[in-house]
Amino acid sequence: MTDLYKSRAFVWTLALLFCIIWFYALDARILVPTDEGRYAEMAREMVATGDWVTTRLNGIKYFEKPPLQVWVTALTFELFGLGEWQARFWTGLCGLIGIAAVACTGRKVFGGRVGFDAALVLASSLLWAMLGHINTLDMGLSAMMTLALCGLLVAQHNDASRAEQRNGMLVCWAGMALAVMSKGLIGVVLPGAVLFIYTFVSRDWMIWKRLHAGWGLVVFFVITTPWFVLVSLDNPEFLQFFFIHEHFQRFFSKIHHRAGPLYYFVPLLLLGMVPWLGMLAQGLWQGVRQRGSGFQPEKMLLVWAAFIFFFFSVSSSKLPSYILPIFPAIALLIGCYLRHVTQRVLAINGGILLLIGLIGLALAHRIPQLTDSAFEIPLYTAYVPWVAAGAAIAAVGGVLALLARRHTERSVLIIAIAGFLAGQCLMLGHDPLGRFAAGIDLVPAVSAEMTPQTHMYLVNRYEQALPFYLERTMTLVAHPDEMEFGLSQQPELWIPELSVFIAQWTSRYGTSAREIAIMQPDTYRDLKQKNVPMRVIASDPRRVIVSNQPQP
Repeated sequence: MTDLYKSRAFVWTLALLFCIIWFYALDARILVPTDEGRYAEMAREMVATGDWVTTRLNGIKYFEKPPLQVWVTALTFELFGLGEWQARFWTGLCGLIGIAAVACTGRKVFGGRVGFDAALVLASSLLWAMLGHINTLDMGLSAMMTLALCGLLVAQHNDASRAEQRNGMLVCWAGMALAVMSKGLIGVVLPGAVLFIYTFVSRDWMIWKRLHAGWGLVVFFVITTPWFVLVSLDNPEFLQFFFIHEHFQRFFSKIHHRAGPLYYFVPLLLLGMVPWLGMLAQGLWQGVRQRGSGFQPEKMLLVWAAFIFFFFSVSSSKLPSYILPIFPAIALLIGCYLRHVTQRVLAINGGILLLIGLIGLALAHRIPQLTDSAFEIPLYTAYVPWVAAGAAIAAVGGVLALLARRHTERSVLIIAIAGFLAGQCLMLGHDPLGRFAAGIDLVPAVSAEMTPQTHMYLVNRYEQALPFYLERTMTLVAHPDEMEFGLSQQPELWIPELSVFIAQWTSRYGTSAREIAIMQPDTYRDLKQKNVPMRVIASDPRRVIVSNQPQP
């Protein structure tokens, strides 16, 4: 963008407005199961117990992931109290870190225009902007891996000074270490594999002499070693579960029941790249076409995106957010392409955005048909205006981008603004559905029945958000859920047999030992048929909450 990216006043004003919307959205929705409730509750329990080494969920040892995000969220709770924006703060901050890293790297390696354009592309890409507002680990992993990628690009580009080479590689090593502390060995395995593949594709053998591996390894192990040592000393079972079960078995088997077809991530990539679909292929081609001697940054970006996409596509464990780390690389490639984008491509991209908006407008009224539940129909109906608003913004943005195609800077800016605002509409409007999924509207009734001594049970189900909002751990009954490993180490923390719970509950009904149980509606009906005494204090179609105290 010949003029706009050079205007400091314009860039900082745009960044300020963007950050206001970005941070506002962090607090605008209830935490939605499963991930949002899980990681908020783990951080709450870390604060409550004061144990910053052994991570727990519902009071049970939980070693599926390293603790970086839980640490930062717990610290945020300590400083600002419990709340939605506090729970999402690290995720939101990491989203901005990725955008800032792309902007700085693009400017340093390719020029100021590429840095600005790439930041616009990443900030407005649907998947990146959405996951920047969801409390899940993949944004933290992606941001730290982006630091590793960007540090490498800055350090290795052909005009880098010796200081840039050293400092860039130290950032790269630190980024990989923090990625490991975010989600495990994948934080170093994937960048390492990318480097190997890039070396053979580009024949840039000399890059291995420029990695500053000596000090880099020092930085890496200083960041990663302390927690792994401490948690292993406190929990001898940790090493086998974390490294074997959570890494090798997760990748090579369907143990987590998250399998999907080989093309699983293709539609997710296309959807996630909205509003830049019309430039995705051209951006990737930037990496294919790059030739020359020395370091080839665009080829490195292509290898990064292609290999990580392939890696997760062949994995036996798939979730939509897994491919998030490729988006910064694609944003930089599209930023490079925009240096010589044609009016025709701008018109095509604007036309695609317009088409998406028109399809959204045409189908928005059918959203309530996604459910047959009379209870849920009003929730889906409440989502219709938000979807329509997002679709309208996309359609208007597509029209304006088409009209402005002769002025590249205006067209690109319009696409970015329209894409970002449309995506935020989709996120904000989901809150009624999120409230139902979390069960938050039942919290006041439950809180009114609770005392500090009230014991709570989860019968044949696990609630990911209610423990956080009720600020209470609960005893699992007949359903270990994802805490099966922790319960195998601490079997005293749950009741594996429903019959044992029934006997215990019945013997305490009406006594001074106050108890509350949360269960599925069919479980409640089964217990009623068995004449188990219960008083319903709150319910919705997904859950029934009962007390062992008779009606006052």
